[in-house]
Amino acid sequence: MLLRTIIFAAIAALLATQIPAMIQRVDHPPEAPVKADEATKPEPASAAPGTVVLEADGRGHFQATFRINGKSVDGLVDTGASLVAINESTARKLGFGANSLDFRYTVNTANGGTEAAHVELDRIEIGGVRVKDVDAFVLRDKALSGTLVGMSFLKKLKSFQVEGGRLRLTH
Repeated sequence: MLLRTIIFAAIAALLATQIPAMIQRVDHPPEAPVKADEATKPEPASAAPGTVVLEADGRGHFQATFRINGKSVDGLVDTGASLVAINESTARKLGFGANSLDFRYTVNTANGGTEAAHVELDRIEIGGVRVKDVDAFVLRDKALSGTLVGMSFLKKLKSFQVEGGRLRLTH
């Protein structure tokens, strides 16, 4: 029953984050492509040892580069997601082989139905904040284009607080 609740919450979070992006693509012409060297993600600021502050982007989202299992991964902090969600490509980058992923959970996203596999990430780090043993779902690449850093990471922190366009993470 708990697993069904977690799966439902993860689906709801995925829908909540994917539908607005789809609506914007329909309502507005696409932006000019950004070259890799022009793309900039705000660097997290460290206010004190064990604390990181992220600035919201123009859309009010908190994006940053995290280190997951020792590898750099761009992620979007999503307080509406019960678990961290990564796609297959990211899972392979993190060392999860195709044979180790058991896609036994069926989930529906804004991009359609897909299977999900449960994994446990050894650690997630950003700045001086480090969390171990984080539950995550792996979704098919076609269903999830990026990484969502959800509550399975955030709830292991001492605190997280949004104020004035800043997200403060304290471990």
